[in-house]
Amino acid sequence: QVQLMESGGGSVQAGGSLRLSCVVSGDTYSTYCRAWFRQAPGKEREGVAVIDANGRISYADSVKGRFTISKDILKNTLYLQMNDLKPEDTAVYYCAADGYLGTVVAGTMGVADFGYWGQGTQVTVSS
Repeated sequence: QVQLMESGGGSVQAGGSLRLSCVVSGDTYSTYCRAWFRQAPGKEREGVAVIDANGRISYADSVKGRFTISKDILKNTLYLQMNDLKPEDTAVYYCAADGYLGTVVAGTMGVADFGYWGQGTQVTVSS
């Protein structure tokens, strides 16, 4: 059974930084593709960044140049380094994973593309 556990959320002022972590446990062969989503109040969950099964990385346009997704294979942990945070980045951030082996693009990936989800971690950015 696959489990994803996020941590690292919090409250920061605009321009600040946070690093989110997501530890993946269980059947990791089912989690080659790993991503971050976020959901702001009253909005749909949207893709933020993804590392697909072939190691290709992509970002949503809204976070390009500010956020960096990475993974530590030995620790089986996915990270999201968020710099120059803006109030519009305020949301619950979710880690997601699936075994899909094709190309995945952050701007078009959907919730239905991922079978495993973490519980979410709140990020609040004040102006």
